Amino acid sequence: MSTPIALAHTVERWPIAGSFGISRGSKPEAIVVVAELSDGECRGRGECVPYARFGESVDSVVAQIDAMRPKLNAGLDRLALQSSMPPGAARNALDCAFWDLEAKRRDVPVHQIAGCPVPHELTTAYTISLDTPDAMAKAAQGAASRTLLKIKLGAEGDPARISAVRAAAPRSTLIVDANEGWNEDNLAANFAACVEAGVTLIEQPLPQGKDQALGRMKRPIPVCADESVHDRASFPALLGKYDALNLKLDKAGGLTEAMTMMAEAQRRNFTIMVGCMVATSLAMAPAVILAQNASFVDLDGPLLLSKDRPGGLRYVDSLVYPPSPALWG
Repeated sequence: MSTPIALAHTVERWPIAGSFGISRGSKPEAIVVVAELSDGECRGRGECVPYARFGESVDSVVAQIDAMRPKLNAGLDRLALQSSMPPGAARNALDCAFWDLEAKRRDVPVHQIAGCPVPHELTTAYTISLDTPDAMAKAAQGAASRTLLKIKLGAEGDPARISAVRAAAPRSTLIVDANEGWNEDNLAANFAACVEAGVTLIEQPLPQGKDQALGRMKRPIPVCADESVHDRASFPALLGKYDALNLKLDKAGGLTEAMTMMAEAQRRNFTIMVGCMVATSLAMAPAVILAQNASFVDLDGPLLLSKDRPGGLRYVDSLVYPPSPALWG
């Protein structure tokens, strides 16, 4: 601990273009919390999305951030932050703000501070929300020129949905995300439909803690853990059931822990996806740095909004480009 750090935070609402639907419901807007850290000369920002699935709310995340004010005033730094807060959205906002602040202080990009190569553009997935087969086919047809589509499933009638999407986007690589919406009774039929549609990866088909069937079956398509993976402590329970892990900064509690998680996951031979919540480019920016070594990238959050924040990431067709220093890092 050294230089006192001043803290500010804001809650922002960003309308979604249409609505965003998954197996647990739909929402019309993204509500994000932005933390700002300042040493009096330089300022760093980090954005997070409270994860309702794991008991977080805007109020609880703001309270967690506010509770760190005395330690920040006493000079808490990024490394000490890791043991001062649990993983989650609140720590993510502060951790990413620390990275941004350090980059601004040193006038050096985050990737260089982290010892990473110069980042390059990445192919990102584009999400097709859960809806009726006809509605999803129409959405997929509109995105059929994109390289990679992520298809939200997890409801009765999913085989018809994935079949309709494949017919509408015959050349796109497809990832399916069931968001814990399948069960042991429909697992085989849904897998078979995904095989028929040429799906490349299936994300979180069964609920967290009720996924033992994945370890007993022959998985015809690689399976990726999302809700079942939080931090490194969750890795041992995933072995034999999952082939890939979806790393999200809001689950890991920031870029610092996520980089360590990625190294450990690769050591255990997991394939890596770097994903996101629906949020602005400020939340995606540090994930772009993390995703440089990922096999699958799902950082389309800003594309799902009615508008992004000024100076946001550059998206061209299926590509997302690294952030400018003015945005983050």
